[in-house]
Amino acid sequence: MRPEDLVQRWLRDHHQGRLSRRELLRRLGLLSLSVPAIGTLVACARTAETPTAPSGATPAAPTTPGEQGTPAAGAIPEYIDRTKLDKELNFYNWSEYIDPDILTEFQETYGVKVTMDTYASNEDLLAKLQGGATGYDVIVPSDYMVSIMINLGMLEPLDYSVIKTIANIDPENLKPYYDPDNTYSVPYMWGTSGYSYDTSVLGEDLTSWKEVFQPRPEVRKKIVMLDDQREVIGAALMYLGYEINETSDEALAKAKELLLAQKPHVLAYSSQNNDDLLVAGEALIAHIWTGDALMSEQEKPSLRYVIPIEGCTVWQDNLCVPKTAPHKYTAMAFIDFLNRPDIAGRNANYIMYGSPNKAAREQGYIDEAVLQNPGVYPPPEVWKRLQWIKDVGEEGALKYDRLWTEIKTA
Repeated sequence: MRPEDLVQRWLRDHHQGRLSRRELLRRLGLLSLSVPAIGTLVACARTAETPTAPSGATPAAPTTPGEQGTPAAGAIPEYIDRTKLDKELNFYNWSEYIDPDILTEFQETYGVKVTMDTYASNEDLLAKLQGGATGYDVIVPSDYMVSIMINLGMLEPLDYSVIKTIANIDPENLKPYYDPDNTYSVPYMWGTSGYSYDTSVLGEDLTSWKEVFQPRPEVRKKIVMLDDQREVIGAALMYLGYEINETSDEALAKAKELLLAQKPHVLAYSSQNNDDLLVAGEALIAHIWTGDALMSEQEKPSLRYVIPIEGCTVWQDNLCVPKTAPHKYTAMAFIDFLNRPDIAGRNANYIMYGSPNKAAREQGYIDEAVLQNPGVYPPPEVWKRLQWIKDVGEEGALKYDRLWTEIKTA
């Protein structure tokens, strides 16, 4: 898709209230455009001769390399049993985390009405389902939450006689610790948790967690940490040379000492407005998730996102089917549809997060500007430094709870 066409679609969805201003800015920033260039594209989008598809219509699929390997537009794969498809599907997703035209295309192609609700956190998702919400067919939990839901018996095993497009997923993203055989989950999108800082004050060469945990004088009282015990303690452990999931008393005692020494220099523990504090200049360094960091850079170009040399967290969101889903076969067909290379590519271009769909990347469906952004797709040498947050068991969880309480209340 041409950049001007993509900008046109984003602007349309923003005007229709389907895309927030901050999310619009984040996506424009990921195209690596200057402010004048963004203005030019916006102008082109408004005056383009090719009309935009009306709201609710499905745009024609672009001709791109590898298209021969996917079903024709409007076609249902032969292995999908149409007689088993229900007339509706209920999708529970993070906000602004799918191209709405893809939902329309599925609806028009498969004859299934898709209703989407959204949530703000994994904990909200879990609470909703545990509270008795039994009508959702497809959900998008993160890695550790998949593990929790498996242990609670909340997920339906996936039917790979229907989800054949699992073959398009990069092997690097399959067989994760939280679902070793992908029995219950298919990767959807992924990212990292490093830190962002203001280069106009601190220069261009920050590379280590040392800047966060042993800050220079000008940074003190201007650090924001995620309000997340596993992320914060995990970052401290990595800086000290331990694995992110370490539970030994010795390692956790050292992490506690480091975090207590850091605390007087911390402005806030926040996962909600750490990016706002950076943009406003109240913070100079923030422990932050990829998407928020890149969005902040669009609003304040002097910010830079760092994956520290000691490593950081890598996270992955997943497509799953709740055990209580009323339309299970249709849910499997929907997941299969989302993992088609052409659909996954369009989705990745629209929401601009890292896609695990290797076929979409190799067949040219994901825009090159997105693929070349190291904040979205870290190079192989950086991948080696990334670590997954894992379930540390009941005893380990209690240790982390006690440590986090001691840090927050000190």
